[in-house]
Amino acid sequence: MNFEYFIARRIARSKDHKSSVSGPIIKIAIAAIAIGTIVMLIAIATGIGLQRKIKEKVSAFHGDIIISNYDTNFSFDSQIPISINQEFYPEFNLVPGIKDIQVTALKGGVIRTEETFEGIVVKGVDADYDFSHFEQYLKEGRLPDYSGNLNAEILISEYLANRLDLKVGDKVATYFVNNDSERPTRTRGFDLVGIYNSGFQEFDEQFLVADIRHIQRLNKWEPDQIGSFEVFVEDFDKLSETSAAVYENIDSELNAISIREKYFSIFEWLDLFDFNIYLIIGIMIVIAGINMITALWVLILERTQMIGTLKALGSSDWSIQKVFLYNAGYIILRGLFWGNLIGLGLIAIQWQFGVFEYPDPEIYYMKEAPVYLNAFYILALNAGTLALCLLMLWGASYTVTRIAPIKAIRFQ
Repeated sequence: MNFEYFIARRIARSKDHKSSVSGPIIKIAIAAIAIGTIVMLIAIATGIGLQRKIKEKVSAFHGDIIISNYDTNFSFDSQIPISINQEFYPEFNLVPGIKDIQVTALKGGVIRTEETFEGIVVKGVDADYDFSHFEQYLKEGRLPDYSGNLNAEILISEYLANRLDLKVGDKVATYFVNNDSERPTRTRGFDLVGIYNSGFQEFDEQFLVADIRHIQRLNKWEPDQIGSFEVFVEDFDKLSETSAAVYENIDSELNAISIREKYFSIFEWLDLFDFNIYLIIGIMIVIAGINMITALWVLILERTQMIGTLKALGSSDWSIQKVFLYNAGYIILRGLFWGNLIGLGLIAIQWQFGVFEYPDPEIYYMKEAPVYLNAFYILALNAGTLALCLLMLWGASYTVTRIAPIKAIRFQ
């Protein structure tokens, strides 16, 4: 058995060690590491969880990459149509990492009831549209079906439904302005079949989902003309590279823009969460390290006579340092164990029951705090905490080298 490890284990298991002066200090050090681990786990889980959830919501409304015609006019009613007959549709095989592609078109309009009215943006979708993005947000009714003949089914947000006092099954009258002197205004009647709530009010207060064929008729487009293609990628972390590759592989008259570019301010805000997470982890590790250094110095002071005896028997300074580093490592592992147990337990409770809610859901685009973790994050956090704490303790353990054997043996 390793000599240093044997002595360290005997020290850790001795009863006098637990009831000595260092006992309370060690307990404080274990508690500091445990609390730091809990805070770091929660910071990572909620920070990454919020980032992923908001990215999912933005992608649900716009896709990850939008392919459309070049247009400097951002009005929904001036959208220049493009042909659906493209080399990359319906299967985008030109670029690796593409998961799905679907067609859409947008048109601004107004919903009017007997009491009030609201401006809306009708998002026209085709039979290939993946409604799984909206399933988790569906509050009432069902998702519309556009696989057959043209129908009047629509999906509307809970925000608009409440403001307009609409419910599933109601008839919805919408009005659209056209650049047509003969018929400047056109009306469409829709059947409300589903109500959703994404929590993203910036989108909920605008979008109404309908069959794309209504927009084609309103704009007098041909059946093979659409507004844009929405592309979904397999790895969002590689969105910039994939978006650039998509742009290089489409016709020169088409433009490809990622949602990170389109909604730059939202993603810039999300990137700040990475800095906050790193800052919290750094502060917690420093606090845990300082507590462990204090505990190590107390252990060294308490075992001064033992250090002198070991030096007198021929042990090197590094050998004695390893005794205390092994002991400190045992203390750190105990703190990590309890920190992981409590931290992961709290995260599991939040994931299952959604106990913690944001005080202002409009700021964070959701009511409950989302959490996300995987094994890599947990292992990396624990390994990093252990390594950095031991690195700080390695420097503090040099106190052993300054203890003279004769004075140490006489130490009381």
